Amino acid sequence: MTKYIKLLRVEQWVKNLFVFLPLFFSGNITNADLVLKSIVAFVVFSLAASFIYILNDYSDVDSDRRHPEKCKRPIASGAVSKNTAIIFMSMVLAAGLLLLSGSHFYLHIDIGRFSSVILFYVLLNIAYTFHLKHVAIIDVSIIATGFVLRVLSGGYISGIPISQWAILLTFVLALVLALGKRRGELINAQISGRTRKALDGYNVQFADIALSISVTLAVISYLMFTVQPEVQERFGSRIFYTFIFVVFAFMRYLQQTLVHNKTESPTKIIYKDRYIQVTLALWFATFLLLIYDKQF
Repeated sequence: MTKYIKLLRVEQWVKNLFVFLPLFFSGNITNADLVLKSIVAFVVFSLAASFIYILNDYSDVDSDRRHPEKCKRPIASGAVSKNTAIIFMSMVLAAGLLLLSGSHFYLHIDIGRFSSVILFYVLLNIAYTFHLKHVAIIDVSIIATGFVLRVLSGGYISGIPISQWAILLTFVLALVLALGKRRGELINAQISGRTRKALDGYNVQFADIALSISVTLAVISYLMFTVQPEVQERFGSRIFYTFIFVVFAFMRYLQQTLVHNKTESPTKIIYKDRYIQVTLALWFATFLLLIYDKQF
């Protein structure tokens, strides 16, 4: 069972928590109906993402076997055969489709626009898997677009509108993580002497500049989000001061990336870095207080 959990890359499902952002920022986290809809969105998106992960592992099995870390993946290591991977991948896709159709018939969820987002995500990532991940800049842009699609899916399934600044913030935040990963891969390639086609259009200097630009855009986007009239009306002017947590988190991420070279896998930082964990917890608690102080 463990090998199949690894094949699903369940630890990467943390990315799909972005589907809950529209629910959280709209102050509807106590609305049971909308929470249920968002949970459906999370599970469906997670299954769609796992489908892509398995497809990617199947496609890259030969190169993964030559990689010091990726060689431990279930298909590359031989723990799961390629034929079994195809069957399991089909089962994951079928489970996602069944959940999607079941939620429409039994929970009366309008899945029209949500289904379109999922379909676009799957098709975009199939193109990424087989070609676009080898095209510099486009590859990280697709990764960032995937996070925007997560937020949109949460908004569509719950019927909650999403501001343009929130979309821009999501995109540049994901761009920061993607560029940080590319930089980490470049550093590792210099150390090991092994490189891959996806890194051909990058070097460390370019990654540093692009990362700095993206962090600047992310901070500006967050500040602009907090000063929007509708946001200040809903949360109060104190929401502006939450930028302190955001700036600290980005500074810590840059330190880990530029000084310690520890962010080849951005999701690992959420599980391991105590500074960022505490910062995110404080930011979350502050937002929770500002959003829901009238409800509790």
